[in-house]
Amino acid sequence: MSASVKLPPFDPDDPLGIDDLLEPEDLAVRETVRSWAADRVLPFVAEWYETGELPGIRELAKELGAIGALGMSLDGYGCAGASAVQYGLACLELEAADSGIRSLVSVQGSLAMYAIHRFGSEAQKQRWLPGMAAGDVIGCFGLTEPDHGSDPASMRTRARRDPGGDWVLNGRKMWITNGSVAGVAVVWAQSDNGIRGFVVPTDTPGFSAPEIRHKWSLRASVTSELVLDDVRLPADAVLPEVTGLKGPLSCLSHARYGIVWGAMGAARSCFEAAVGYAKSREQFGRPIGGFQLTQVKLADMAVELHKGILLAHHLGRRMDAGRLRPEQVSFGKLNNVREAIEICRTARTILGANGISLEYPVMRHATNLESVLTYEGTVEMHQLVLGKALTGLDAFR
Repeated sequence: MSASVKLPPFDPDDPLGIDDLLEPEDLAVRETVRSWAADRVLPFVAEWYETGELPGIRELAKELGAIGALGMSLDGYGCAGASAVQYGLACLELEAADSGIRSLVSVQGSLAMYAIHRFGSEAQKQRWLPGMAAGDVIGCFGLTEPDHGSDPASMRTRARRDPGGDWVLNGRKMWITNGSVAGVAVVWAQSDNGIRGFVVPTDTPGFSAPEIRHKWSLRASVTSELVLDDVRLPADAVLPEVTGLKGPLSCLSHARYGIVWGAMGAARSCFEAAVGYAKSREQFGRPIGGFQLTQVKLADMAVELHKGILLAHHLGRRMDAGRLRPEQVSFGKLNNVREAIEICRTARTILGANGISLEYPVMRHATNLESVLTYEGTVEMHQLVLGKALTGLDAFR
């Protein structure tokens, strides 16, 4: 290296210099979402978590729509048309505030809106997407059932065609984010012609969405059961462009991509709390951050945090280039959520007893990530996806 080259200073907030990979537009998106979360979520989220409620969710949705965060990677119909990397950065900042807020955005944009945008008719897109992009209409995505999570092919929800051409849906869906406040639900059901998706206005007779209570994770989030009791829909309620599991699984892959980024937001929040605490908390006459064992923990946390962010960037660039495979998304979710949980748990040890207090974000993020670990594909499912890709042998059967 030439002696005339001056190295930039080491940035403890960005030790790998990952921000060098970002364009000014990327940084602007990140700052917009970070500022919104700092103003509208962080001052209140501990109380929301403690009470197990998300008050004002409709107003929050409209605010998220106003900053372009809903369906932001989709084109047209009022959507922002942002890059995959920009969407990922938004997910990171939202989950740094709380996993429940990122889930609200992910389910709205990457599941419900994405399904309509990719597989819907032009009439369905025109009817629903502009309002959803603005946050005027909240959406949910009904795939998981009480007895069928990792095996959606065995779903029991049934759609039958009556002689007049209408569809009639019967069944139940479980663990549905946004369900009780949604104006529209994308529901997947078995039909005589395979699994089909349906766009269901939630004011349709026979549709109900009781909220699920007594959660100890994702408490600042609306989670519901969907009950479909002879829900009658017109013939054009079906998503016309897809049949089979390809439909819901492609939506899940898009949402899982956001989790790859989001999990690193929760990890970053806990890491920052641990660093701040280690520099200010004194034991034996000096800050605990000056002890070797604490520094080892912080160093290991930083390595895994920024490796995970770098992995998310790499997958985002591949998605923007149209080269991201589902197996690579599984790679990212498997790694980043597991490492995020370990970072949160290590941060808890640095904070000691204060680590379980809602005065700090650590335990809230840790419990939230226990849900993120299993929803949209458990650890085992993603391991088997990668195992099949590596060996060419299908272990699912």
